[in-house]
Amino acid sequence: MEKTKRYLEKHDDDDDRKVASSIDALPSRFYENFVMTDLRVDLIEPGRIVCSLKVPARLLNENNSLHGGASASLVDCIGSVALKTLGANTTGVSLEINLSYLDAAYLDEEIEIDARVLRLGKTIAVINVELRRKGNGKIIAQGRHTKYLAISSKL
Repeated sequence: MEKTKRYLEKHDDDDDRKVASSIDALPSRFYENFVMTDLRVDLIEPGRIVCSLKVPARLLNENNSLHGGASASLVDCIGSVALKTLGANTTGVSLEINLSYLDAAYLDEEIEIDARVLRLGKTIAVINVELRRKGNGKIIAQGRHTKYLAISSKL
């Protein structure tokens, strides 16, 4: 139990405190950049954006495969940007993100992230995002992202 607690809390020794302190000093929006650095846009069309990414070491989990949180962040970020391809004036806020993890991606493997807007209404948008192996198209993860698009007040 204590080992699990130490793993989660990350503050039992000076080294962990130094790491936490340096993380706190990072610029704002660091996390988005951390996940999306080296992402390439392959296709943009109305309602769709396709990107590719060579899986970097920084996004691996302890099993040396693409971390589920990184996959979720890609669904969030790229799905949100897909709304802009339809002229949405906001990317809104997430109401729900659902992911199904179907396979793994490993270090230096080229993946493709394909985001398609399924619905863009006045206040709700729904986007489908697939992460696939670029070489053979095998699905690694499939996500559905529902967003609330705030409407401006007429007051």
